[in-house]
Amino acid sequence: MNRSHDCFFCFDPITSYQRKLKNDVIVAMKRFRELRILRIILGAAVFINALMSFTPSAYSSCRDPEVARGFGSVAYAANVDATIQYFGHNFFLITTSKGTRIVTDPLGPGWYPNPNVVGDVVTVGKEQFNHNAVQIVLGNPVILRGLKNYGAGWNTISTSVKDVFIYNVPIHQNAEFIQGIHGSAFVFDLGTLCIAHLGDLSQKLNDQQIKAFGKVDVALTPIGGRRTMDPELAREVLAQLKPKIAIPMHHRDSSSLVQQFSAGMRMQVLPGDTLTVSKSALPPAIEIKVLQPRGAMDYQ
Repeated sequence: MNRSHDCFFCFDPITSYQRKLKNDVIVAMKRFRELRILRIILGAAVFINALMSFTPSAYSSCRDPEVARGFGSVAYAANVDATIQYFGHNFFLITTSKGTRIVTDPLGPGWYPNPNVVGDVVTVGKEQFNHNAVQIVLGNPVILRGLKNYGAGWNTISTSVKDVFIYNVPIHQNAEFIQGIHGSAFVFDLGTLCIAHLGDLSQKLNDQQIKAFGKVDVALTPIGGRRTMDPELAREVLAQLKPKIAIPMHHRDSSSLVQQFSAGMRMQVLPGDTLTVSKSALPPAIEIKVLQPRGAMDYQ
């Protein structure tokens, strides 16, 4: 009886509650640490995944976005980043490694054999029949016109089509005859590669234009004179842009103009109308690549 009485009074409810509270706190702290560790692991996984997805296709080749500067240089695989096919005058088909087809300044019938060209997007830098024959391009492409009101002013183009970011740079054309005739150049940011189509540019670039073009790898360059730059002025513009490859255009198959343009620089006359370009295989110094469209004269 006394034993039972003593045992009952040996129970201390306060001490028991404190012990239970201590155990609960320990369990709660343990669970908190586990949740904290889990959040850290999940956060690290998200960060690593972001780094893994930071591939050349997400990297701006023409411009250096602020977000990219902390990651160092990007390694480029040794594969074809673009195929460039020339149809004469300012008319090109640029195909990206993912198959996106960019058509520039489609040329109306009568100059060269009309190609059966399919495009995802067409850019027009001048509102004349030898630059804006968009009706010949198959595939229901997006049409991007660098000029508005038939050349009275500039449109502002800044858009993505599939894997390509496209923007335009206001220029002037026909500067030999009259100041202020509007034209439009276009820049194609392929992620790994930056290609600039200079349109009917007829003047040296100002600082604002140079900044707008960015880091050009390939420059499609008019050299015909009169309505565009002549070979000497075109060389000055190349010195401003510093591309690795320049492809002459708007020269009416004149071997003399091509020779003047390429004087003192490494030049290669390709046997056909197509050039494949890889970022990893760009030359250390500028090279002139001469493409021969179907129906053109022999440049050799």
